[in-house]
Amino acid sequence: MPDFSNDLTLLRAKLEEAHGYLRIGELNSLRVDLEKTAAAPDLWDDPDRARKVNRELAELTEDLELFTSLELALEDADTLQQLASEEGDESLVPEIADMVMSLTTKIDALELRSLLGGEHDSSDAVCELHSGAGGTDAQDWAEMLLAMYQGWAERRGFGFQVDSVSEGQGAGISSADFTIVGRNAYGLLQSERGVHRLVRISPFDSDARRHTAFAQFKVVPLFDAVSEEVDIQEKDLRVDTFRSSGAGGQHVNVTDSAVRITHLPTGVVVSCQNERSQHQNKDRAMQILAARLADLKRAEREAELAGLAGDHQKAEWGSQIRSYVLHPYQQVKDDRTGVTVGNVEAVLGGDLDELMEAYLRWRRCQHI
Repeated sequence: MPDFSNDLTLLRAKLEEAHGYLRIGELNSLRVDLEKTAAAPDLWDDPDRARKVNRELAELTEDLELFTSLELALEDADTLQQLASEEGDESLVPEIADMVMSLTTKIDALELRSLLGGEHDSSDAVCELHSGAGGTDAQDWAEMLLAMYQGWAERRGFGFQVDSVSEGQGAGISSADFTIVGRNAYGLLQSERGVHRLVRISPFDSDARRHTAFAQFKVVPLFDAVSEEVDIQEKDLRVDTFRSSGAGGQHVNVTDSAVRITHLPTGVVVSCQNERSQHQNKDRAMQILAARLADLKRAEREAELAGLAGDHQKAEWGSQIRSYVLHPYQQVKDDRTGVTVGNVEAVLGGDLDELMEAYLRWRRCQHI
């Protein structure tokens, strides 16, 4: 009869490590304090603070409840293993094997959180996509990437909102601004920052030749308290309104109230055309602008945050972080970690977890 004692001992050791890096003792004390704060009758006098407190409490509670559930599941598996061993009951083997497999998966996912301890890793993400070298194919590729990140967000239960899209000439998109809302969205999406390369038989080439196209992804964290990060003066802004371009549909609603804001001192330009009113679009654009300006300011002030927006690279040959090959073979390869995935369709559908986790582990090794 199989003996799962070694597997359970290893899982117990991993869970004990998690107790340390999750700071379970501190979190239990902090939870009590946050619950008192959340119950205060005057909390919602300051809506921004109230939202921050409730979000922090929800995330903390999630961590504690997950850890407790894993402790209990491990105890159940250990008890079942002892019972099977003492009574020689092989009928329990499949159930124990399933429990060990489930615990391994969940504890490995818990370990991933130790890789997301950066100051802004838990934040929502403000994202940009830009088509690069490759003409129409690059514009089509940028649109494929937009769909990939939407698929990834939906798989994780994250919110996904397209803020603005510039349609391509003939096909695809030339650029898109979008926001992904969910715990650790920014921390995970740092793995995607850079130039993405596509190799395929071009659907736009009448001779069916192989083409290479590039698109660039950028991401910055969406700060909750942007007013503390930046001071935006009205005199420094140029606000333009316009009708959203293109056919709308899968990207944005066509309205006459799209807003583009240019921050004159820095040249940062943001736009929003997804909301129903000009006022809503302006508020949304201001939030995105604040996030990007806060990122610039922090990069200048603190050397350790200088990489928040990533180094600027041209979206062309030789600068890619990852290649997606559809012809003559099918493979996705990350040029930083060396990880390859054969199921390209799954990746383009949003199955990015393996690539993201490999990047986070690779990044940690670079800083050891």
